[in-house]
This record gives sequence, C-alpha cells and structure tokens, in this order.
Amino acid sequence: MTSSATRPRAGQAALRGFINIDKPQGITSFDVVRRIRRAAGVRKVGHAGTLDPNATGVLPIAIGEATKLVDELVGTTKRYHATIALGASTETYDSDGSVTAEADASAVTREAVEAALTAFAGETMQTPPAYSAVKREGVAAYKAARRGEPHELEPRPVVVYALDVVEMRDLGTPRPLVIADVECGKGFYVRSLAHDLGRQLGVGGHLAELCRTAVGPFRVEDATTLDEAVELLEAGESEALIHAPDIVLLDWPAVILGRRQVGDIRQGRDVIAKPPPGRALRERVSEARAYGPDGQLVALVRPSPIAGAWHPFRVFPVDTSSH
Repeated sequence: MTSSATRPRAGQAALRGFINIDKPQGITSFDVVRRIRRAAGVRKVGHAGTLDPNATGVLPIAIGEATKLVDELVGTTKRYHATIALGASTETYDSDGSVTAEADASAVTREAVEAALTAFAGETMQTPPAYSAVKREGVAAYKAARRGEPHELEPRPVVVYALDVVEMRDLGTPRPLVIADVECGKGFYVRSLAHDLGRQLGVGGHLAELCRTAVGPFRVEDATTLDEAVELLEAGESEALIHAPDIVLLDWPAVILGRRQVGDIRQGRDVIAKPPPGRALRERVSEARAYGPDGQLVALVRPSPIAGAWHPFRVFPVDTSSH
C-alpha cells in the first residue's frame, strides 16, 4: 500500500500523480492545496512553485507519492504572460501594494522598452521583492516588511531564456502598459522584473497582472479549473485528471530493473542495470529513473562508484492499485 491516505470510497485506488490546475485569481496557492486535499481525501498534497494570490495560471498539484518529485518540477522552466504598468512604483512591486512613487511615462516608446529589457535577458542577478517568501535568518521577507523592518535581500543569480514584448497599450498616456512573455528558470520574480524595468526607464513600474502559462510539461491551455478538479475528485472520477508521477521526469534517461533488482533497490542496495532496448544512456549521466518489469516507477538513481551500477536516492512504494 502507498502511504497516502485515501477517501473511504469503495473501489477508489490510492491517488498519486500531478494535477495541472489553472489557479483562479484571489486565492493563495495553499488554498488550492487545501481544496484538493479535502476533495481527494489524500493527506500528502503539495504544489510546485507558489503563485501570488492575484496571479493566475498553471499550478501543478502533487498528490501522494508524487510529492517526492516536487523539487524536480520546481527546477524546470516556467513561462509567464505579464502586464507591467509603467509610471508608478509600489512597495510590493505589484498592484496590491501602496504606491511609493509616480511619474509621467507618456514619453516612453516601445523601442525604449525593448532596449531596456535586453539587460534582463540571459544570466543576471536579481533582487527579490521585499514582500516575498525569501527567508533571512529563518524569517520570511514579507513578514519583516509588514512589521516595518524589511530585510535587505541579496541579489541572486537567475536566468531568463526569452523575454518578448507582445504589445504596448495606452502609449502616450501617463500609465502605459507593457504586455510581455517571459520564459525563465527557478527563483525568478516577474514582480522584480516589472519594478526594475520601471526604474531603468526612469518612470517606475509595477506588475499589474500575471498569468503563468507553463511549468515544465504543464501548459495553461491543458489545465483544469479548480472547481472542475474538485468536482471530479469528489465524484471519484480522477483517471483523466491525474497525470502519472513520472510526467516530470520524461527528459531523464531510464533504466529497467528485473524483479530481484527491484527488491535490492527497495533495500537501498546498488544494482547493475541497462537502459531500455534501442536506447543508450548518455555519458556522465548524473540521474536516471528506474522502472520495474511491470512498468512502475520504482526509484530515482545515480551512478554508483561501482562500474555499471546504480544507487537509489529516492525510492517509491509499490502502487497496489495496478495489481
């Protein structure tokens, strides 16, 4: 049996996997987790990558043993559709915060915006917002900021793979809007991008709207609304809703284990294993996914000091629902 607690509903198997939720505006990411946990009757539920309450879009929800794979998903590429308002800076870097400075941005052109954005592409250093979950000495920055004692947060390395202006609205007015698509790595704050862009243009800026359009393999066009997901889970109709846990590992090389090797892996022992027929593992592979002869994901493994051997660093329990 898995360690997930399931609803006492006849015929319903233990749930494990990911749900691609289109988070609605006005609730926290944990609010989504709470509703899914209640609807599914599963104690182990988590999310991959927090979205601010006013942000919408892709929020992958991990259920059961899939919570062990959240870190792999958090580190994947993310995409955002952002609306940046120029002409006003706020204390939170978004529309929730009080305005701290204003300026007339009517002279800003699209060419000036595109030129300024080039400074934020690629590998750069970014300072997180004072109102963020980043911790210093164990205290979240937003808690210190609310007490009037904001942390002096250090810039952190981030990466932006693509940054494109989709359109400009209200050009020639004091508060023009920049609509941009952002593709970035882990730890990037679009709020900081909005604030820093406004500062670089000399007129101030903040994030007006944000939709996350992708997290790893999950896309907003394929996402399920929270209400619909809750309805399906409560009805016990989760088959089409929940993606297999290894959806977040499909770009990892795979190794196939025999039944005896599966037993050894579950005991934490090294095993000798080969890649699937017709596939060769890349040289210097650092991590791989290991499957049993029945196709179940058994463990995540790394090369062992022993030539040709693999060592498990994360093991998954037997999924009895497939037997």
